[in-house]
Amino acid sequence: MHLPNIEDSLAAWPPLARLVRNVSRRDFLKFTSIAGSGLTLGIVVPAAGKNGLTVLGVEGTPGDYSTPFVRIDPDNTVTVICKHVEAGQGVWTGLPAVVAEELDASWSQMRAESSPAQVPTYGNFAFGPKGNVQGTGGSTSMANSWDQLRHAGAYARAMLVQAAANRWKVPAAEITVSEGVVAHSSGKKASFGELAAAAGKLPIPKDVKLKDPGQFKLIGSEKRLPRLDSHSKSTGTQTFAIDVMLPDMMTAMVLRPPRFGAKVQSIDSTAAKAVPGVVDVVQIPRGVAVVARDTWSAKKGREALKVTWDESGAEKRGTDTLFKEYRRLSGGSTALKVDDKGDAAGALKTAAKVLDFEFEFPYLAHAPMEPLTAAAKLSPGKCEIWAGCQFQTVDQANAAQAAGLRPDQVTINTLAAGGTFGRRANVESDYIVEVVGIAKATGGNYPVKLIWTREDDITGGRYRPATYHRVQAGLSQDGKLVAFKQDVVNQSIVAGTAFAGMMKDGVDPTSVEGGTTEAYDVPHAHVTWAQAKVGVPILWWRSVGHTHTAFVKEVVIDELAAAAGKDPVAYRLSLLEKNPRSASVLKLAAEKAGWDKPFPTGKTANGAFRGRGIAVHESFGSVVAHVAEVTVTDGSVKVDRVVTAVDCGIAVTPDVVRAQMQSGIGYGLSAALYGKISLTDGRVDQTNFHQYRVLRINEMPRIIEIHIIPSTNAPSGVGEPGTPPIAPAVANAVRAATGIHLRKLPFDLAAAKAMKT
Repeated sequence: MHLPNIEDSLAAWPPLARLVRNVSRRDFLKFTSIAGSGLTLGIVVPAAGKNGLTVLGVEGTPGDYSTPFVRIDPDNTVTVICKHVEAGQGVWTGLPAVVAEELDASWSQMRAESSPAQVPTYGNFAFGPKGNVQGTGGSTSMANSWDQLRHAGAYARAMLVQAAANRWKVPAAEITVSEGVVAHSSGKKASFGELAAAAGKLPIPKDVKLKDPGQFKLIGSEKRLPRLDSHSKSTGTQTFAIDVMLPDMMTAMVLRPPRFGAKVQSIDSTAAKAVPGVVDVVQIPRGVAVVARDTWSAKKGREALKVTWDESGAEKRGTDTLFKEYRRLSGGSTALKVDDKGDAAGALKTAAKVLDFEFEFPYLAHAPMEPLTAAAKLSPGKCEIWAGCQFQTVDQANAAQAAGLRPDQVTINTLAAGGTFGRRANVESDYIVEVVGIAKATGGNYPVKLIWTREDDITGGRYRPATYHRVQAGLSQDGKLVAFKQDVVNQSIVAGTAFAGMMKDGVDPTSVEGGTTEAYDVPHAHVTWAQAKVGVPILWWRSVGHTHTAFVKEVVIDELAAAAGKDPVAYRLSLLEKNPRSASVLKLAAEKAGWDKPFPTGKTANGAFRGRGIAVHESFGSVVAHVAEVTVTDGSVKVDRVVTAVDCGIAVTPDVVRAQMQSGIGYGLSAALYGKISLTDGRVDQTNFHQYRVLRINEMPRIIEIHIIPSTNAPSGVGEPGTPPIAPAVANAVRAATGIHLRKLPFDLAAAKAMKT
């Protein structure tokens, strides 16, 4: 998948422009070197520290830089400074593994910590070639850091070897490195920590040779590497934003309007201020904040607030009304062309058979286990923030604007995040701006920790957009797909924001990415997108547009195969001749699932129905195929088994890849079976997990098999690609079992059956 150039989109955005201008041309040249892929830094510069060796993924002349990627300390630990937030996806294991491999370090000596918020040093080069935006998203962490950290490890190794050669007065070529030990055939040995200070004083090697993938010992190994964050998270010692405790710190909660777009009209804070522990009540742009000495007092104070809202500009429509509007917009005068080849209209008229489809997808909350939380401290000319930041550069710029400071006066301490799925990466940095705004409104007299409750999270906006698809597909007499017409309607995530530059010819790529005509060979196709204007705040949600385009694509193709009397796998393969990578993943999933063997589809002796379905999809540079086996009983769906094949380039840490596939399956099943945010008269109906269901552990498939295609290609995404194909694979399995066509999420078998009859 091609990720749009985010930094170009943000170039004209005033807060970021101020930050970027703080980087001089000399600094830019010193810190960056663009390789062909736009994702790597080509050379590494050492800096001599007082006690050890630090290695930077930067280009230029030697110098004492304070922002390394790799730090080797006298205690023999190797710390990888990670520019991407650890939100459970495993970057604090995967990124150190890359360095450890080239360095020939022992895994027991590896450590990980978050980098400062600083561009371009820690910029995400998947977001643009200048590295002017630091952030985590689009499954880019490993792809963006791959060459960068390989070089960092290789240069550090070369310098350690040279330091040993100088000490022992032997040729460097005679020295070996293994498991963190530098050795010579004479019997001399030294640890990294013993050599670090001397290595840091050496001149930069002119070049280093990276390992051939055939030499890898850690990368791609099926030997499980213990995650570096497992111990701290399992013992409760990992620091999240809610754990931050600063001297004299107060806790804040915000009362936000019940309808999106409403504003404060009047406040009566008398009762709130009378609550024991409450120290202040302040108005901020998004509502009214109650500041207290503890969370309970802040919560009780918020409940006692009396606020009158001005709802003249609020969104007051319900979701039923919105979908009626979406149907009206579908293919209408405001629809923009996304894809147009051949003569789709003419081919549909002459097709032997035409199938019509309508799909509806609801708003979805991100619902990470850790709701939004952040701490901020203001002092003259400085703002310091503690949060699980996903978009450090954007957050830094927005925080500066809220505090009335320059971006370089804002320090962000990136903490581990308890999940995010895109929620912490919004262009307004809503929770960051809130906490800074509260700290400023209270005079900066004390640090402030902002707490969002689960109810705040579910009702607080920033949802996956509700989306409508209308599809017509035409088959020839022999069952070939000859014509495809698709109209998509939803809100634009990027229009009207600083990311608007991502749009092409007025089309938001996040609304239509991963469509049918991208994957399958269709001779005649016409695809449109219409932008819906709704006041509900939206945001990218795990896998973004792929979450609905993959479902439409794979359900339609499966039903076309049935209409043509073809096997679903064979039918897909006939349309994937120009896409051999997807074809190979599809074949592997089918083979491992035993697709060629009989499966007891239909009603069983106990009255349940069993079925099997398949789906394949490419997103974020990776291809994933799922085969799902289901049991349908009394209108409920139980997914019994999922067999997955994935091509994600080289699997740096296969155990993490499997975990992310399992995570994507669970997250996708939550949305398919339960996920729904609905509105009545503009108010969100759901408030907590009793209404916004997520998959329970006992509802996960009893068997999940993950098969990784061996590859020496650079790594691609794994955090998001596992989610899009699971819902269509299950829907196809349900149709195979019961004949019920599921075209509206979350699945409602009774409603779908009623529509069929």
